[in-house]
Amino acid sequence: MEGIIIMNAKVTKFNAFLQENNINCFQAQAIENEMHSVLYRSFMEVNGQNLPAMVVVDDSIYVMVQVRVAAAVIKEANRAAVMEHINKLNETYKVFKYYINEGGDIVIESCIPSTDEDFVPGLVHAVIDVILKHLQEEYARIMKLVWAN
Repeated sequence: MEGIIIMNAKVTKFNAFLQENNINCFQAQAIENEMHSVLYRSFMEVNGQNLPAMVVVDDSIYVMVQVRVAAAVIKEANRAAVMEHINKLNETYKVFKYYINEGGDIVIESCIPSTDEDFVPGLVHAVIDVILKHLQEEYARIMKLVWAN
């Protein structure tokens, strides 16, 4: 994580957490913006696939965790079936939500509210673990719907 020029209080705490816990799977990238954002990019290995994952830590009251489940796979033929399934998942899970972006990607996102003073990096790690466990159980069902239609 060398090279981070822009820092904020949450980034400092998150970097310390990663170092203390010997977590070295992230590539950090500072974004020069008014929110002093740092993107932590990695991959989640699910069913033999490397799914792009990202944690966004900035000066806002949120920390975002995002995983791209599948890129550019939603077409008119499979949209209804996939949407129905992910809407059911969204009703079930509170810590994250699925959506389909304009490019046809299936994305999971979690928004963790946190002030600088109350930021708990272990909570971000726990959310990542919950998403990973969920994807290990659900990924094959989602992809079956994607490729069936």
